[in-house]
Amino acid sequence: MSNDFYIIIPSRISSTRLKNKPLVNLNGKTLIQRVFSNALKITPNSYVATDSIEIKNNIMHISPNIVMTLDTHISGTDRIFEAANTLNITDNSLIINLQGDEPFIPKDLIKQLIDDYSIKKCDVITCSKQVNEEKDINDPNCVLVETNDKNYATKFIREGVIENPKKHIGIYGYSFKTLSELVSLKPTSNELLYKLEQLRFLENNYSIYVSEYNKEIPAGIDTEEDLDNANKYLKSL
Repeated sequence: MSNDFYIIIPSRISSTRLKNKPLVNLNGKTLIQRVFSNALKITPNSYVATDSIEIKNNIMHISPNIVMTLDTHISGTDRIFEAANTLNITDNSLIINLQGDEPFIPKDLIKQLIDDYSIKKCDVITCSKQVNEEKDINDPNCVLVETNDKNYATKFIREGVIENPKKHIGIYGYSFKTLSELVSLKPTSNELLYKLEQLRFLENNYSIYVSEYNKEIPAGIDTEEDLDNANKYLKSL
């Protein structure tokens, strides 16, 4: 696994499905504390990009790697770009966009993503796992991805019918150069309608390779039900 990579976690207070999501209690720690701590175990080049003083105050005891950003960004990708500029990240460095509601992403998944990115010809890399339950297909909080026979993404949806659906895992990788290009593109109508920023990439013909991760990962935190399930999981360890 290359050492020339950064993990940047975009985080904001407002959330349509779970109030003050980054600061909810997850078995004694806040959600953002868990995500940030896990990232720092993978690389010391891990940062939280946020516009919230509350979030900054909640995590500053863990690490000073916090980049304050504008409060006008419409997506995590735009927020990460501002942070990457502040950090003077070079064009060819790989940036891992780790969603702030994914507290259980393991180190070997990050390694797999980085290794695949180094050998696949793609603009963006992301990850998926197999859909195991019918309810995932009908859950609007569960993002599904469809791929071609070479594992490049052809479609992302929240609800609807796609061929051989896989459950999308909220993590992306791209070079700073590619990130610079992506944020210069106008948000597409589908991106805004479905709140899926990856649609901006696809609809502007950027290739997205979907690395398949076969081990089980507890779900990210998007609803009260997710939060309850995550707390039960942590208490069972």
